[in-house]
Amino acid sequence: MTFSVAGICQDTGMVGCAITSSSICVASRCAYTRSGVGVALSQNVTNPDLGPLALHYMAQGCAPDEVLKYLQQADRYLDWRQVGVLDAQGRGITFSGKEALGINATRVGQHCLAMGNLLASTHVPDAMIDAFEHSTGHLAERLLIALEAGLKAGGEMGPVFSAGLQVSAEPDWPVVDLRVDWHVSPIHELRMVWEQYQPQIDDYVKRAKQPADASAFGVPGNE
Repeated sequence: MTFSVAGICQDTGMVGCAITSSSICVASRCAYTRSGVGVALSQNVTNPDLGPLALHYMAQGCAPDEVLKYLQQADRYLDWRQVGVLDAQGRGITFSGKEALGINATRVGQHCLAMGNLLASTHVPDAMIDAFEHSTGHLAERLLIALEAGLKAGGEMGPVFSAGLQVSAEPDWPVVDLRVDWHVSPIHELRMVWEQYQPQIDDYVKRAKQPADASAFGVPGNE
């Protein structure tokens, strides 16, 4: 029901992921990032406990293969899940349980990984990895390009209705956390939201860290 991509930016230290699904509100329960730590994705018949737990173990210094072992111990139903773990150094690992739905596939690339289930073909993760590795610019843009490439390669067997894009950087909170929870073209809609949000990212960080120096809001009632 889902395909996703995770990646890091070596130049900025940003970590992030993009995800889409035929299910509603996919990003709310499947996508997790933490500044300086990494990315965790939990999908298929998902367990939202796994994302925060994976980030916890990565924050303790565990490598992705060690994290996966801890997740296997913590969730006796892991055979129903797909899991992706990518740390801030770019080391990644994926897992697809034997109960993963339909055509399912994963791939680990250079500082990135991609996964999917109920796919139109096993080439979807390959398309996402190739697009990410050959793209440049802001990490969120690269992740969105990769998600779009997955859709172009066939995506899910059926239509998708929700999508999300999350990137964490120097602040402890995500600097990009955009969601389309239900839409007939969620990736296209996510692209529109990202293009509106991108020019304002630094303003919102400055308002949190240096409010006296932040730009005006530019809305009625703000002098």
